[in-house]
Amino acid sequence: EVQLQASGGGLVQAGGSLRLSCAASGITCDHAAIGWFRQAPGKEREGISFISRCDADAIYADSVKGRFTVFTDNAKGTVYLEMTSLKPEDTGVYYCAAREGLVVTVIVPPSYFTHWGQGTLVTVSS
Repeated sequence: EVQLQASGGGLVQAGGSLRLSCAASGITCDHAAIGWFRQAPGKEREGISFISRCDADAIYADSVKGRFTVFTDNAKGTVYLEMTSLKPEDTGVYYCAAREGLVVTVIVPPSYFTHWGQGTLVTVSS
């Protein structure tokens, strides 16, 4: 059974940093895509960053490119999302998701992913 657990959210001032963690069990990144999504209040869930084949292929939404970095710690079975230079518009609930056998080369909708963790709230104050 695949289980994902996201953590690390919190309240941070604009310009600050946070690191989110997604602890994964029952799945390994070398045969799956792991994605980070966020959902701002009143908006649809959007893809932020995806990683396929562990650290071999990482892609980012234009809104976070250059500020966010996704990376894995295979020994811990954890995927991280390092967020820097945070902006108020980064506020939202962040989710990690996974799908076996998927390789993503562009930002795709949430429907592409089959396993989801619970969200973690990130609030960026101005």
